[in-house]
Amino acid sequence: MERIWAPWRMDYIRGLDPKAESAELAKGCIFCWKPQAPAAEDPANLIVARREHCFLILNLYPYNNSHLMVVPYRHLCDFTLLSDAELLDCQRALRDAVLVLQHSLAPQGYNLGLNLGKAAGAGIDQHLHWHLVPRWVGDSNFMPVLGETKVISESIQDSWQRLRDGFATLE
Repeated sequence: MERIWAPWRMDYIRGLDPKAESAELAKGCIFCWKPQAPAAEDPANLIVARREHCFLILNLYPYNNSHLMVVPYRHLCDFTLLSDAELLDCQRALRDAVLVLQHSLAPQGYNLGLNLGKAAGAGIDQHLHWHLVPRWVGDSNFMPVLGETKVISESIQDSWQRLRDGFATLE
């Protein structure tokens, strides 16, 4: 029997934030410390690009390789409270992310969504964030269905570098 080792998932299963520098930080919003984090050039923070009102970050627990999130800097859970400038910046960031992904990975489709509230499936329901997941025909196979295991075909560091390079071409 083949084994796929993913020990970094244990922090997720236990509900811990592996990026937290203290227990106190882990109790807070995982997105709110990101705006004060090191520059996007630091792969440790997973941020691939920063904009005026939002940032783009790789999901530490991705559904697929290069699973991105667009996160407004302002801590909001109510979509209707986004200013026009914030909303426009987030939507443009999503558009740019699709362009970068299309150029660097050539996905055949995307899942793009914003879950509002726990009832809608939001894992982090206190801070708005959009998910952008690149998809390919055939990327769902027997592993998640029968084995309850998702195989991510690229390291998060390699995804970060490729996407960071892609966003640099847009600047």
